[in-house]
Amino acid sequence: MSDHARSLTNAELLREVIAAAEHLRELGIGRGDVVALKLTNRIEFVTLMFATWRLGATVTPVNPSLTEVEVARQLDDAGARLLVTDAVDDAVDDAADDPRVPTLAVGHLRRTSLQPEMTAETDPAALALLIYTSGTTGVPKGVMLDHANLNATLAMGHPSLDLGADDRCLLILPLFHVNGIVISVLLPLSTGGSVIIADRFDPHTFFGHVEAHRPTYFSAVPTILTMLAALPPEIAPDTSSVRYAICGAAPASPDLLDRFEDRYGIPVLEGYGLSEATCGATINPLAGLRRPGSVGLPFPGQDVRIVGADGADAPVGVPGEVVLRGANVMRGYLGRPEETAKVLVDGWLHTGDLGYVDEDGYLTLVGRSKDLIIRGGANIYPQEIEHALAAHPAVAEAAVIGAPDPVWGEIVVAYLELEAGQVVEVGQLEAHCADHLSGYKRPVEFHVLDALPRNALGKVAKPVLRDLRATSASGVGAEV
Repeated sequence: MSDHARSLTNAELLREVIAAAEHLRELGIGRGDVVALKLTNRIEFVTLMFATWRLGATVTPVNPSLTEVEVARQLDDAGARLLVTDAVDDAVDDAADDPRVPTLAVGHLRRTSLQPEMTAETDPAALALLIYTSGTTGVPKGVMLDHANLNATLAMGHPSLDLGADDRCLLILPLFHVNGIVISVLLPLSTGGSVIIADRFDPHTFFGHVEAHRPTYFSAVPTILTMLAALPPEIAPDTSSVRYAICGAAPASPDLLDRFEDRYGIPVLEGYGLSEATCGATINPLAGLRRPGSVGLPFPGQDVRIVGADGADAPVGVPGEVVLRGANVMRGYLGRPEETAKVLVDGWLHTGDLGYVDEDGYLTLVGRSKDLIIRGGANIYPQEIEHALAAHPAVAEAAVIGAPDPVWGEIVVAYLELEAGQVVEVGQLEAHCADHLSGYKRPVEFHVLDALPRNALGKVAKPVLRDLRATSASGVGAEV
């Protein structure tokens, strides 16, 4: 394992994990306690995660970009006993970040054990991770994932991704997210492979990492693929070591996948998952038909159903809510039994995502239930419109929302981020949509932004767009 500062063998990593566990225990951390890691991407995040688990304690990752109020809210909700930060000074400072939670500066983390051995806790029912949702649907909730959830996901991922000791993952997603932890760290390490930890994603340095470290795979989001596909044509890196890329967090348009694969020769396995299912639920097969626009087939041991408003299974090809069942499904939301009961029903996780399954079992997502637009009684799925707009050569990415309308109930509003140096006129967009979409699905407003608003993982933040539309001075009409 390596990061920007140093490299560790597996044996060296184990020694540092034992030393860190010893350090945490001396600070009072034990079975059932919660340790908050407010760290950027670095080896110490992984070291502390394993060290915490050796003590039977729980890790809650904290986004370093959160405000003090947001950090305090998460620490309080999680009941954190210790906060570890990127600071290099002040080994323990009760006044930092939250006066109620002692803080350990990572620069003071012990790297050499003072004792020869330490017995590790191995209870699969112990709580491993408290992952806080992004908060786009309200106050962030703590998703409780135990070690059995993690073990189930690893068992699902190994055969699906054909991972082995020769594999090397380039981590470019944030470690405070379950994708970075599970797909980019736990999966390769659990098969004897290795991990290269990048500070953060930068399209101008990404292929330098690829050529220098020769990874065999990486996990990304559509925004990352979009930025890489938009690099100047003279950039022609050696990508021969990369067997595939995994893409999740948000659906990628078939056009984007084609452009990326054609340019770099890297197959993209588009998948689907969520924190409540320990990151992964479906993926396009590595050895088999990859169906662009779909998020693939269920992982082994993952049950997927599509249900209508009445709770009955929807027919093949008919959209409904995606519900999941499997050993990877979360224990629940911390301290929120009523909200847990709403999403965990008879062993099935109700995701709030809308999709359909085709005759071959491939899942295609059409949006979030809260994003569904109902115009004159007709259901409109934003993702279909977003994919159509993304096929326009001037458009880098599109986000579609519904806006109130006195006649139709809702109208379709499109927000666009353009390719560098591109301009586009309303008439061109309208003509493009006329070629790709039925009349009732076509946007009646087009708004071009310098950059679409995004959350920490790069996913478009539609609540921000809804607020922007609601407070817009013009309120109606096209704007490009």
